[in-house]
Amino acid sequence: MTIITVNTPTGRLSLEQRRMLAETLTDAVLVPEVGQFAPPARVGFQVHFVERQSDMMAIGGRLLADIGPEADVMVIDVAVMDGDWRQELRAAVIERILAALAEACGLAKPAATWWVNFRVIEEGSWGSSGGVLSVLSLLDTGVFTEEKVKAVRAALGA
Repeated sequence: MTIITVNTPTGRLSLEQRRMLAETLTDAVLVPEVGQFAPPARVGFQVHFVERQSDMMAIGGRLLADIGPEADVMVIDVAVMDGDWRQELRAAVIERILAALAEACGLAKPAATWWVNFRVIEEGSWGSSGGVLSVLSLLDTGVFTEEKVKAVRAALGA
């Protein structure tokens, strides 16, 4: 289970951009998480788009309403189940997310005011379907590569 929350000023992303990002942000995390492009794994991913009025966001101590449209602010929060999340994998996810955002927005590179938070939810701290979930129960679904299964088990001491 992975949740990606994209926080933007109201109207920053069009419907078409959100459609594109729903897929590209999912895949930006999915591939490093399971070790391959695995469309069946997409069902375990949610992307939430949250918009806020410009008087409800600030940067540098100033409301966006007072700065104007040049304040291109976004905060993307990524919450993933515990597993093989070495520093280089987290960095790859962050870079893939920023690249997907830049592409969707038609920019050559991400804005310096787009920030990504990457959080790993500890094993035993994620619930759904009336119970607690474990990444270990997902390892035999066929979406994880054998190498990734070994890495997750090693990371969790299982």
